[in-house]
Amino acid sequence: MSYSIETLCQHLEGDDVNAHFGAISYPIYQTAAFAHKGFGQSSGYDYTRLQNPTRAQLEKTVAQLEHGIDCIAFSSGMCAIGCVMELFHPGDHILIDEDLYGGSIRLFREISAKNGIEFTSAPLSRVNVEEYIKDNTRAVYLETPTNPMMNVTDLAALARVTKKHGILLIVDNTFLSPYFQNPLELGADIVLHSGTKFLAGHHDAIAGFAIVKDPELRDRLRFLFKTTGAGLDPFDAWLVLRGIKTLAVRMDRAKQNAERLAAFLDSDPHVTRVLYPGLPKHPGYEIMKKQARGFGAMITFDVPSREFAIAVLEHVNVILFAESLGGTESLITYPVTQTHSDVPKDVLERNGIHETTLRLSVGIEGVEDLIGDLRQAFQKAAELCGWSQEA
Repeated sequence: MSYSIETLCQHLEGDDVNAHFGAISYPIYQTAAFAHKGFGQSSGYDYTRLQNPTRAQLEKTVAQLEHGIDCIAFSSGMCAIGCVMELFHPGDHILIDEDLYGGSIRLFREISAKNGIEFTSAPLSRVNVEEYIKDNTRAVYLETPTNPMMNVTDLAALARVTKKHGILLIVDNTFLSPYFQNPLELGADIVLHSGTKFLAGHHDAIAGFAIVKDPELRDRLRFLFKTTGAGLDPFDAWLVLRGIKTLAVRMDRAKQNAERLAAFLDSDPHVTRVLYPGLPKHPGYEIMKKQARGFGAMITFDVPSREFAIAVLEHVNVILFAESLGGTESLITYPVTQTHSDVPKDVLERNGIHETTLRLSVGIEGVEDLIGDLRQAFQKAAELCGWSQEA
């Protein structure tokens, strides 16, 4: 029988609760090591760095949601990306999107490049990707929508190119979660998540995931995972399992709120630009309708000046001024000093990230409260900055 994603968030297919004394909440196996019954006999678990039942339950759950054959759970999203980068060798070339989370850019520039991997960045949603592929190209890496500029790439079309050239397609699916988008179904080879965000959903756990559909790729990543030792601990694995129970209802509510907020921002005179793929005028709107089941809960927008942006950050009340995203609470972030602080200024400007740019992760509060909070923050900022619509 085939179950809906809402049901799969609650029940792992084939799972038997009676194997754990009927416990509905999966147990936390808080142990570093597992005893053997005898020489050459193993329960399947030896040492928590290698495998742990609580982490394994989470891995099977996320693999199920992403339609993969395996998922590896890491101690952070950056650990997941770092492990995937260990697939490559000095002299290999990777084509990356020019608009990525700043931590990913920092990893590629400061760590992977030092190890001899060559990177080329390009606006993958707008270019002929084949023009950037070289003899030593081994992978294409992107987010869609991107962080924070919300660029949308046609994954099925890109996958046809990567398959033609025999290279990997690696997709960071954090912004949409498996509830709204499944890149493996669209042709990706590896899907990454910062599990800290929508999957955990409560700003109380840090985790990362890499999901694959190819057995050889699985085996290689499992070896690298075992060797580098960045596995997710049992308690955080349990927290993410608990968060996934409400993934469907959280994502539906956050998406509804984001659609209302995007419409409000698009009509407010204090806002000079709104980037949300759920707005029909967004260039990626039709692609999103084709490859995703929802537009997500992330919005990027601009206000008239740097001073105005800072005043907004300092005067929101319901919305919290904080890094991260994807939790039940709405968060507002200033990319140039937070998520993208290590990205060179010329790259920021080229990508359209300015000192006037704000990023909003929409939570599940009452949407009228969120709109009211932004409206009063805009009014306060306008007063402090001496801004008027005529100006």
